[in-house]
Amino acid sequence: MLKPSRAKLLADLLPQALGPAAAKQGFAGAEIMARWATIAGPDIAARATPLKLAAPRPQGPDAAPAQSTLHLRVEGAFALEIQHRVPEILERVNAHLGWACVGSVKLRQGSAAPFRKPHRPPAPPPPPTEAEAARVRSATARVEEEGLAAALDRLGMAALARARSRGR
Repeated sequence: MLKPSRAKLLADLLPQALGPAAAKQGFAGAEIMARWATIAGPDIAARATPLKLAAPRPQGPDAAPAQSTLHLRVEGAFALEIQHRVPEILERVNAHLGWACVGSVKLRQGSAAPFRKPHRPPAPPPPPTEAEAARVRSATARVEEEGLAAALDRLGMAALARARSRGR
């Protein structure tokens, strides 16, 4: 008999799935791509996405490793803001990697793919008027089971709120 497997976090599986594609762009292990929102923070991640990590050619066997350049795709209007935050980005990326791997950031304006927009939950609908609430309660008054009556009341109130938010 097989043991049931435990669910795994997507963040733990993403580096393995992105590995080959990320390696072509210079992202060893896809760590920066997979955890970009955590590394950069939600405000930067909403406006900039990593394109590649370009490492300079080795100078020789005895030379110290040179720092890489992180290329970011930046939404046009926010390029200046991101440019001013480059020191913060460098600090966060290098702190995440555990050493001063990235020495510079290059920005590319525009996008080949859409940016992730911050999710804003819809505004809650206004509460129903007393007349609407009375109308819903009178419609469910004949239901004898309390749980069902309460659920139907909530459903009626939600339907009225939705109709009101659509202007009906």
